[in-house]
Amino acid sequence: MREESLGFCFLNCFLFIISARQWVSASRNLRPCNETDYYYEYTECDSVGSRWRVAIPHILGTCSALPTPTRGTDCSFSCAVGEFLEMSAQQCTPCAAGSYSLGSGVRFDQWDTIPAGFTSLATYMDPGPSGEESQACNSSSWTPQGVYLESSRDECTVSLVYAVHLEQQGSVSFSYQYPDNNIFFEFYVQNEQCQEMAQTDDQKWIKLTTNGEWDTHTVNLKSGTNILYWRTTGILVGGKMVKPVLLRNIQIEGVAYTSECFPCRPGWFSSAPGSSSCQPCPRNTSSHKGAASCTPCPDTQYSHEGWSQCKERPPCSEKDYFQIHTACDSEGKTQVMYRWVEPRICEENVTGAVALPPTGEREACPPCNPGYYNTDDSTCFPCPPGTHSDGTSVCEECPAGTEPVLGYEYKWWNVLPSNMKTSCFNVGNSKCDDMNGWEVAGDHIRSGAGGSDNDYLILNLHVPGFKLPTSLAGMTGTEFGRITFVFETMCSADCELYFMMDVNRKSTTVVESWEGSKERQSYTHIMTRNASVSYTWAFQRTNQAQDVRRYISDVVILYSVSVTNVQDGVASACRACALLSQSSQRSGSCIPCPAGFYIDRDTNRCQECPPNTYLSGHHTYGEDACLPCGPGSKSNKEHSRCYSDCSYSHTEHNRTLTFDLSSLSPVASLTIGPSFTSKGTKYLHVFNVSLCGHQGKMAAVCTDNVTDLANKDMGSDSTQFVNSVDSFICQSTIIPADGRGFRMALASQSISLADTFLGATVDSDLDGINARPELFSDNSKGIPDINFFYRSTQATGSCERGRSAVMTIRCNPEKMDRGQLTVPSACPAGTCDGCTFHFLWESGSACPRCTQDDYHQIEGACKGGVQVTLSVWNEPKLCTKGMSLPAKSSAPCEAIALWLKVGVGGGAFLAVLLVSLTFYFWKKNKRLEYKYSRLVMSANKECELPVADSCALAEGEEPEDDVVYSHKPSLLGKLRAIANKQREGDSSESVQLKSSQSERWVWG
Repeated sequence: MREESLGFCFLNCFLFIISARQWVSASRNLRPCNETDYYYEYTECDSVGSRWRVAIPHILGTCSALPTPTRGTDCSFSCAVGEFLEMSAQQCTPCAAGSYSLGSGVRFDQWDTIPAGFTSLATYMDPGPSGEESQACNSSSWTPQGVYLESSRDECTVSLVYAVHLEQQGSVSFSYQYPDNNIFFEFYVQNEQCQEMAQTDDQKWIKLTTNGEWDTHTVNLKSGTNILYWRTTGILVGGKMVKPVLLRNIQIEGVAYTSECFPCRPGWFSSAPGSSSCQPCPRNTSSHKGAASCTPCPDTQYSHEGWSQCKERPPCSEKDYFQIHTACDSEGKTQVMYRWVEPRICEENVTGAVALPPTGEREACPPCNPGYYNTDDSTCFPCPPGTHSDGTSVCEECPAGTEPVLGYEYKWWNVLPSNMKTSCFNVGNSKCDDMNGWEVAGDHIRSGAGGSDNDYLILNLHVPGFKLPTSLAGMTGTEFGRITFVFETMCSADCELYFMMDVNRKSTTVVESWEGSKERQSYTHIMTRNASVSYTWAFQRTNQAQDVRRYISDVVILYSVSVTNVQDGVASACRACALLSQSSQRSGSCIPCPAGFYIDRDTNRCQECPPNTYLSGHHTYGEDACLPCGPGSKSNKEHSRCYSDCSYSHTEHNRTLTFDLSSLSPVASLTIGPSFTSKGTKYLHVFNVSLCGHQGKMAAVCTDNVTDLANKDMGSDSTQFVNSVDSFICQSTIIPADGRGFRMALASQSISLADTFLGATVDSDLDGINARPELFSDNSKGIPDINFFYRSTQATGSCERGRSAVMTIRCNPEKMDRGQLTVPSACPAGTCDGCTFHFLWESGSACPRCTQDDYHQIEGACKGGVQVTLSVWNEPKLCTKGMSLPAKSSAPCEAIALWLKVGVGGGAFLAVLLVSLTFYFWKKNKRLEYKYSRLVMSANKECELPVADSCALAEGEEPEDDVVYSHKPSLLGKLRAIANKQREGDSSESVQLKSSQSERWVWG
């Protein structure tokens, strides 16, 4: 009741103001207002859903007596499609010819300028890595291009914003082109409080489109205010220019009413009243805004579809015609003919114009492609099943013991094969004539002229599926087939060739692309599962929007295309197959060999490959088909691949080092960055690493989360081709959530660096890959580094042999647990050339297993009759796991060792002997001294020496105490005298006497 009272008061106040204004006007004697002086509008809807219709003068104060406000239609009222609400009668009225109406909706399909209500907002760049201020993306915006709106081509985040108020639930739909996943393209809706509406991921993230094709995206809207955002962010990692997002035909349903019809834009028309849309004018016609029909151009002028005016025809030049090869006639002849590029816009009957060259001479037709035979009318037909031909002879059956090699091999291009088609897509007009796509030219097929330089020239090859030959049916490998083509590009502008793949008609994905001129080269792509595939080559001379042909001489030439193991393909040759028995050999029936078996050349029987060998995916004939595994690897049971069991042995200096790397086997991640693009966008490189995998099966997975969310409805058949990469080492580019204001981190550009394990060795070279040990610091531990070598089999435009990777494993006890992954400081992105990636993994788990050479023993002292022996690791400890330290041991012992006892005993004996001898000689010396003194005394008394019988003491005679020493002999002399006495065997002693007069020997 209160709300109704407030509404009633508001209405009374409004009526009072109008009455007062009329009274003031009348007081001025103004003329009465007529229908051309005012227009009608509705007031805002009140709480009960009602409103009033009021008259608003175009110019205030020019007339009086405006119509009295009347109750209007309900707020939920709307007219049908092709009608508008005529406000004077408040009734729905059909739109006039030359205009259209959506009833309860609005449409924006004219982009000469950005329409009123739309705003293009560019986000400021992030601060640089050092924190300095960055400049704004002032020059970045959505750009109108006439029939569509083009997003920014740089790294700035640019949003196209439009606010609309819906009185009822509605929807928004728009047509778009989104060919480049280097741009993140999202669409989201906010309410008037700037709160984001609830949306599913596939509504928010837009799906990629095929080059040149338009797709439509629709999102439901709630009643009330809806703020619509189309936001793009380019990621220019590596400096490659991105292809912009294109928008056209934005249509919003759910507005309350349409008070007028929208006139058809110039170049379009609607011929009947009550139209809901306008149609483009045909070629060579034009129209003005709001036209009900199109006006033909004069003969000297031309126009393309949807043009608003005609242009003068220029004189014809060499850019206005192209050559073709006619089909073989009944005589097997062909000739070169020239045709005008359609639609023809030039004039040949004016001064300076060139004429169409004459038809060339008739020449012999090229032979049929392999697998085809030539009929009497020079038409090539495929060989019947079970037969083969090289294209120059009739079809023949395969000999016994062989089977046909099915596939496609196109190297002669007189006519386009039946499973190929060509077309042309124009960005603005959605398509161009088929004849201007690709043209056959005998020994090659080349891009056609096209309608304009930014057309996409399309060549498509459809493969219904793949079927392995009988001999390979039992193999468990991952290769089902491969496509190989030889091409060349010659360009003077920014041309680009795309090679794309559509799996099971789900989504087209760009496999590889080449920019600018490229010399003649070959490219191979391997199919890893059996599926229906459409391969597409798309060539664009320039991605700049223009409607002229300036680079008509820029072409791509495709020389040959071959596809192997094609289901229902044709055979150009036969291959040997395995036979079961002699009877089978005579009948020629083939059997599949079990997994891991090859076909013996002599017996055509299946033989198992030798240990540690594997079978290549497309060759099983002969023992040489079993290829040896690389160093440090072994084959699985099926001989389909070689793998590492995360163990490695190496012998040097008569010592065998055994490594157990199982703790490094789980998937590890390495994040590098942040890095910044030239516009300030922050990004990271994330590497997922699976060192050994699971018996050769790759365990590292990198996923494009934006693409994955946008393609959830595509099912699992194509997700593995589009969204994720399985590998030993893969890389993703991550845009952090804070890098551009995203509400989640975005992952894109996922690539495989290593899908084949080549081997593990301490050498720095393997299979043409160099580990470049100089990129990392020297190994000072004395334990050799182990290099794990990998290769990606998919070739790229810059890496002809595919990408490769080297993981260097280094023993470092200081790095505990799983250790640390790093990249070279000289190559911060992990690669120095873009093809070979280098990593260093330091860990204590990368040390060899412990052996008895890694510890020593220490014996303790003997205490209490017990001796303890301890085992300790050598320092620094450079081993892990393996042998454990022996337990502490003890053994009985004695306090004094035996050798010590023997030594002490011997020493004591010698000491006693020495003391005894010393005492003995001392006693002898005393006696001799006594006798000598007696003799000296006697000689002094008589002045001569008496002749004595003996100098010895008589028995019982005691020596006298008085001794006189004359000359003290040396101990050596005494010992010599004693020795001489004993040698002579008598009991006498000799003493050397010395006097001042003479020297004599005295014998006694």
